[in-house]
Amino acid sequence: MTDLFAFGKKILDNQAFSKLLATELILFEEGKAELGLIIRDELKQQHGFVHGGVISYLADNCLTYAGGSVLGNSVTAEYKINYLRPAKGESLLARASIIYAGKTQATCDCKIYVINNNKEKLVAVAQGTINKIDYKM
Repeated sequence: MTDLFAFGKKILDNQAFSKLLATELILFEEGKAELGLIIRDELKQQHGFVHGGVISYLADNCLTYAGGSVLGNSVTAEYKINYLRPAKGESLLARASIIYAGKTQATCDCKIYVINNNKEKLVAVAQGTINKIDYKM
């Protein structure tokens, strides 16, 4: 386990909402990140699909991990998400990477997949701006 990955796990462990959703850090290295979670009934809306808020949370968090991998302590300044199809399956996987990073800001993109029978299907795409902050935890 790299120092960056261990640091990323620590951050996730300190996010109560991420713990509530049982989010898992899968990959965290310079310029990219992956987060996943198991789909449970509590995360679905009335039609049996994963609630859009859950997908949006996963995109937001993964974007910030990717940006934070080069900026350090960071928060999301803004992001946009496009839902492509309903998410119905076993788990979700978000993959984010940096498009461009400066000293205090990074622009990142994220793709969110639903996984069923070990097959990935793209369900949403997002792009966001991540800002470095001067805040000690």
